[in-house]
Amino acid sequence: MELHSVLSLDEIDLSDIEFWDRPYAEREAAFALLRKERPMPFFQDPVVDSDSPIELPVGPGYYALTRHKDVTEVSRNPDIYCSGKGAVSILDLPPEMVEYFSGMISTDNPRHARLRRIVSNAFNPRRIKAIEETIETVAHDVVNTAKTQGECDFVLDVAAPLPLKIICDIMGVPESNYDDVFRCSNIILSMGDPEYVTDVHPIEAFLNAGAELMAIMQELGEYRREHPIDDITSALVNSSIDGESLNDQELASFFILLVTAGNETTRTAIAHGLNVLTQNPEQKALWASDVPRYTNSAVEEIVRWASPVIWMRRTLTQDAVLSGVELKTDDKVLLFYNSANRDEDVFRDPYRFDITRDPNPQVGFGAAGPHFCLGAHLARREIGVMFRELFSQTPNIVATSEPVQLRSSFVNGIKHLPCAFNLA
Repeated sequence: MELHSVLSLDEIDLSDIEFWDRPYAEREAAFALLRKERPMPFFQDPVVDSDSPIELPVGPGYYALTRHKDVTEVSRNPDIYCSGKGAVSILDLPPEMVEYFSGMISTDNPRHARLRRIVSNAFNPRRIKAIEETIETVAHDVVNTAKTQGECDFVLDVAAPLPLKIICDIMGVPESNYDDVFRCSNIILSMGDPEYVTDVHPIEAFLNAGAELMAIMQELGEYRREHPIDDITSALVNSSIDGESLNDQELASFFILLVTAGNETTRTAIAHGLNVLTQNPEQKALWASDVPRYTNSAVEEIVRWASPVIWMRRTLTQDAVLSGVELKTDDKVLLFYNSANRDEDVFRDPYRFDITRDPNPQVGFGAAGPHFCLGAHLARREIGVMFRELFSQTPNIVATSEPVQLRSSFVNGIKHLPCAFNLA
């Protein structure tokens, strides 16, 4: 597949939200051109509206890392390329906002190791087994309910309910709060997409949504401290095996991370999965012909293809040289996972969807290093079980129109994807 960019090198601006409004093929072509001609371009920070409710100073800009080797090199050297100044914002947010919204993924050692250890201890093998059993049940019920409609919005009726319910169940969030959690996570990751943010400034909507999620979890955390049961929230807020627990702020930040990173990204991967399988019916038929055999490699290929999180940021703690480019202390670099996952030097025929791809060193969960996605196993399980249920209950399911893209540079989201279950 030969891509031809409609933009020249100098016309590509990854800080311009209009770039992310372009069709997938145009975006892919632009990144292919960057990898070939300008693999570490420098861009100015996004412009902040003058009517922003909080002051967000525009910084000096950032380097965009478009090649797999640079993304992996930065990821495995956290002492040089730190996360503590913010991993999910190009702009330098106030420290309290960094803590508020991204918690663990915007920390460095030793605090990052402490937080990760507490969370890992809470997700012990017995609880993981119970979660996996819940995934089986929820995926079956979601598909069983949706298929009775004959056709539906695959995102809203299939891809979204599974990870939402799993995460809320994990944390013990009441079902009465599910719609609020879903709405708030959409707002936080929307980057102001007008479908999700109306009548208020996007930053105000962002802050309000975070506060709402934080209130839900702080109330639950306080209750579980006094009335613990055998669940994840109780384990996180009460002393664990090594005597460590999360405080209220850390618990709320972890919950926000779960419902954004864990919910949005998994549903994005599942939605992209149906879309690309519809476009490649021979791959769908191959997977369906032997689900146990192909599921693991198919899930990896879906994650590579979808690249749900487009980038993460790192900030230099010292001067360094990366692929011949001299970087200075406090320089910002953005790791573009979507581009790394199409790197022609790493992936043979990268624009071909191939469920048998091997090797497949995709970085859709981040590259190897201390910030590799803690929920990767859970996400893989949810994606695999969902497609197993679809093949079992609705083997003829197809997307019936083009996906409606999320207007975001951060999440490669699909807002809507019409589908039909019974087309022969």
